[in-house]
Amino acid sequence: MNPASPGADAQPAGDADSPADDRDSADGGTPLESAITGKLLFVFILGDVLGAGIYALVGEIAGKVGGAVWVPLLVALAMALLTASSYAELVTKYPKAGGAAVFAERAFRRPAVSFLVGFSMLAAGVTSAAGLSLAFAGDYLGTFLDVPTVPAALVFLGVVALLNARGIKESMRANVVMTVVEVSGLVLVVALAAVVVGRGDGDPGRTLEFTDTASPAVTVLAAALLAFYSFVGFETSANMAEEVRDVHRVYPRALFLSLGVAGAVYVAVGLAVSAVVPSSELAETSAPLLAVVSAADVGVPDRLFGLIALVAVANGALLTMIMASRLTYGMARQRLLPSAGARVLPRRRTPWVAIVATTAVAMILCATGTVAALAETVVLLLLVVFVSTNLAVLVLRRDRVQHPHFRTPAVLPVLALISCVVLATQQTADTWLRAGILLAVGAVVHLGLRGARRGRGRSLENPETVNS
Repeated sequence: MNPASPGADAQPAGDADSPADDRDSADGGTPLESAITGKLLFVFILGDVLGAGIYALVGEIAGKVGGAVWVPLLVALAMALLTASSYAELVTKYPKAGGAAVFAERAFRRPAVSFLVGFSMLAAGVTSAAGLSLAFAGDYLGTFLDVPTVPAALVFLGVVALLNARGIKESMRANVVMTVVEVSGLVLVVALAAVVVGRGDGDPGRTLEFTDTASPAVTVLAAALLAFYSFVGFETSANMAEEVRDVHRVYPRALFLSLGVAGAVYVAVGLAVSAVVPSSELAETSAPLLAVVSAADVGVPDRLFGLIALVAVANGALLTMIMASRLTYGMARQRLLPSAGARVLPRRRTPWVAIVATTAVAMILCATGTVAALAETVVLLLLVVFVSTNLAVLVLRRDRVQHPHFRTPAVLPVLALISCVVLATQQTADTWLRAGILLAVGAVVHLGLRGARRGRGRSLENPETVNS
């Protein structure tokens, strides 16, 4: 098999730069450690989905749709589940690091397409991490420290990188703790809202109100774009496939269960915030859930909830950077990125070069835009990935593998493609421009790698040209 393709396991013999080692055969063809159980995977996905999206953007959603915040959240969940079904089939069919890039290469057999998909996913990951770092260093951190946002975000990204490099077990254990904290914070918001409504201070009728700026269908669709960002994160788990035990059985269960739990929590939070705080007030604050805590006035300190929110954002950033580094590793291992990106620490067995590179890019991006602008860019970049993945499911239906895997009904990828197109039509021109610039950078990298490979090929065919 061609080692340049994402489906290849072997590295070229005699390649001094090859990151492969003798552990490949012992660990099922990967030097990464298979340490993720079904429970850990469930917590991983749930922790990645339940993050800054709901903690920071529910006010923005209320500003677009009105008090019926739960409606676009439910619509976004349905859209996410459609694409998740495609991931469930492809991940269990081709459990390799690289995720969507692997699927694209197998389906379309064009390195340029595979690279575009992989780079879109990578760009979305580091952009999301940059936005999360700004969210961490913003109003919630301001509850404790009065520090400049960008420098604080840079320090935060450095700490995340150190934890990522320490090891997947350590990172997953930290994720378990942080996920429990962030879920507890959301449950607390729902409970406090029930207290407010129970004593007659809330207005449950607001949960059925829509803004009068446009028809309900239009406002729900516009709000669903932001709500969709609250559900992205499930796709990052595809890049952990090589580190999941019994992936064909474990992955679909963990994926759908985590999205279902996240959707139920989000709908409950949407109902809670609207019943307690008017949508006009929610739209004006960058800490909408904190507004519910303050309105309840039952003795819960603002700083305590601020700490919970910081943990939630930190967890999302950690999981996103884990994904980005593993994706970089997978693409580098298949020569879609420079091969140095596939080097791993001998003892920790973590892709250290990929971690350093993705952290550096995220640091640069966090100085280029706001949380909202970066979030919109993430969604558009991921729509490129989701379109490719949903098409790949249909194209690869005739490709047979020797192991059992999940199979999704053919109608679901088709509906998922339609939902991606609908969401793309809601993006602004500025978002298209920002995403286009990032993809243009990827195109330059791809062309540079192609040119370098061709140059090496000519040198091997004509050795005398080396000394000319």
